[in-house]
Amino acid sequence: MPATTTAAIGGVKPRFTSSSLDYSKRKSGVVPRNLSFTSSTLYGDNIVLSKDSCRRQNGSRTPLIVAPIAVSDSKNSQTCLDPDASRSVLGIILGGGAGTRLYPLTKKRAKPAVPLGANYRLIDIPVSNCLNSNISKIYVLTQFNSASLNRHLSRAYASNMGGYKNEGFVEVLAAQQSPENPNWFQGTADAVRQYLWLFEEQNVLEFLVLAGDHLYRMDYERFIQAHRETDADITVAALPMDEDHAQAFGLMKIDEEGRIVEFAEKPKGDQLKAMKVDTTILGLDDKRAKEMPYIASMGIYVVSKKAMLDLLRVKFPGANDFGSEVIPGATSIGMRVQAHLFDGYWEDIGTIEAFYNANLGITKKPIPDFSFYDRSAPIYTQPRYLPPSKMLDADVTDSVIGEGCVIKNCKIHHSVIGLRSFISEGAIIEDTLLMGADYYETDADRRFLAAKGSVPIGIGKNSHVKKAIIDKNARIGDNVKIINGDNVLEAARENDGYFIKSGIVTVVKDALIPSGTLI
Repeated sequence: MPATTTAAIGGVKPRFTSSSLDYSKRKSGVVPRNLSFTSSTLYGDNIVLSKDSCRRQNGSRTPLIVAPIAVSDSKNSQTCLDPDASRSVLGIILGGGAGTRLYPLTKKRAKPAVPLGANYRLIDIPVSNCLNSNISKIYVLTQFNSASLNRHLSRAYASNMGGYKNEGFVEVLAAQQSPENPNWFQGTADAVRQYLWLFEEQNVLEFLVLAGDHLYRMDYERFIQAHRETDADITVAALPMDEDHAQAFGLMKIDEEGRIVEFAEKPKGDQLKAMKVDTTILGLDDKRAKEMPYIASMGIYVVSKKAMLDLLRVKFPGANDFGSEVIPGATSIGMRVQAHLFDGYWEDIGTIEAFYNANLGITKKPIPDFSFYDRSAPIYTQPRYLPPSKMLDADVTDSVIGEGCVIKNCKIHHSVIGLRSFISEGAIIEDTLLMGADYYETDADRRFLAAKGSVPIGIGKNSHVKKAIIDKNARIGDNVKIINGDNVLEAARENDGYFIKSGIVTVVKDALIPSGTLI
């Protein structure tokens, strides 16, 4: 067996993917030669363990070969979950709050419904990770502007989920008032508590709590296996972090077995420095350990069903948030809270700048920050049955083009062009995220709009767009310049159809920018 082990911290460790750290670099230098696992049987809410091994038929393990190829294949799982995840794990995806930092993208939609990568929406990431990890029972909790999110989920996942045996589903649970609780969701833990009566009806062993606004690819089966092998009450997904970013996250200290011994939510100053740890124990080399001396929580948790019921109803009935209240509280009362290391690409898309960078990161060459071209872990979305994109005498470089676009004689560089985009002759699009449109306008529609002095959907003739986000159904006239020539960092011009945040111009959904406008 190759000298590579898992992304789990503590306990027996299965193999890891290329996105996880090499545990053979641990100071002990000891790497287990044979990894055998115990199997279990579901009996009510108890796991009945029986001796079993998880090996390939020939007893050998296939090494993972990582190469910079156009289409990757991340599936090399050695997990041996019994009962399997489809029967024993319930996925709970939290839709997030009002998304004020992503405004105006969240003006008419929930944060998880924001378009991503030309063809997708943010919610497709955690749902796809679940499906690729054999987790088919999924609830999505929403509260703000949830109409488009509900519509997308019903169209994308309602008709092809589950089956006779595993009864899979993706269902939306909206915040609601009841005689027992007249309030809306007050936080992540409160959202789960309000629907605990429904979740406990599911005959599962663990709850997998996820965020709906993160971009990453993760094998949750390995996460769950680590949770079971360490006999944890809670397992927290963690990643190494540098000092500049650490103060925006919940930080952890762990012991040599990977058990969390201290937790601080978004510490500052001296409290931040006190959370420094020697991350070489996670497998980082000395150089990376110096660059990343913190362990941050990703806001992703596996919680045993019994522990969740006890924590939210008995131990901390008034706690509203997992990260700042429930997880530190569980640690303080002696529950077994473990860390599970993830060292692949992960982005919390909480701001306009982070959203912009994450989208343009998929155009990076030779290897993008996040690849949608993974054969065994695809990202699913709503089937729209759109025609191929049509490019007529266009000059397109370092860009990603979505389905159903019509791109005429123009220049596009380092940009992401969303589905149904229409770009007219002479336009220049660079360093831009163009989200596209929800519907087509016919040639007759476009001629009618032009005749009455209005502007059709898309980018007009000879317009120049640079370092911008153009939301869906925006109408950009002819000879428009959206280039932020004065390098303005912040501006709120909603009546004019745009905002500027962190120097990035964001044109509001359904906005009309008249011909000849200079931004």
